[in-house]
Amino acid sequence: MATSYRDYTSPNTQFTYDMRNNLFFKKDDRNFIDALGIAQLNTLGNSSLLDIFLTTGNVVEPHIHQNAAELVYCIAGEAIVSLINPFTNQLLNYHIKPRQVANIPQGWWHYEMALTDDTHLLAIFDAPVPEVIFGSDILRLTPASVWAHTYCLDEAKVRETLAPITKTVVIGPPLGCQQQGQLPDRAASSHYPYYGYSSQLPDSYGYYDANYVQQGGYGQHPVYQQPTGYPQYGTNPYDTRYPPQSIYPSY
Repeated sequence: MATSYRDYTSPNTQFTYDMRNNLFFKKDDRNFIDALGIAQLNTLGNSSLLDIFLTTGNVVEPHIHQNAAELVYCIAGEAIVSLINPFTNQLLNYHIKPRQVANIPQGWWHYEMALTDDTHLLAIFDAPVPEVIFGSDILRLTPASVWAHTYCLDEAKVRETLAPITKTVVIGPPLGCQQQGQLPDRAASSHYPYYGYSSQLPDSYGYYDANYVQQGGYGQHPVYQQPTGYPQYGTNPYDTRYPPQSIYPSY
């Protein structure tokens, strides 16, 4: 969407924004996502951002963006970016470190897992309002009887397995999850083959302000020193500002 129509002399024209004022989702003080779209910065064209903070083992759950491609840039830490190539039916896993990227074409199934604490990713979209369909919504909103009938499964077991998924997860595993097993060993296992880079880059480039995550004191308003920190979301992780079909509020 071009911005040539905009009156750049208007006092309402926006050229800068602090993403700490627009929380998209928060799991806890170290796992959360801030968002920037055209609703926050009205001079944006075909672009938008998610600022993603994760600790080891946390995953931006499997999902697709039906109207946008996504470029994931690693600022700090390490992550596996996984995607399914629909043309080859291959699951591809890319291990990225600081200053490395992974690209997900529009509409491809993908997810990101942090391999270290204080992982910081920037997701860049080629749409001012990228839409999203989360895997947790597909699982919980499709009736168990449909899963069972379609794939010849035990309906009671399907219902029991999926019962804990009562809302959009966004960052998993959910708080309080008593999960068994260990995490993949930094993409070295057969489940996470290394498709990364040959250059040896340092783990951190000093771009990341650790206090940013630790403080957690940024509300939804221009005054940053909010003692209550981020608002807590209810059953709808988008709150009333985020419709389920879109990452950002409509405008």
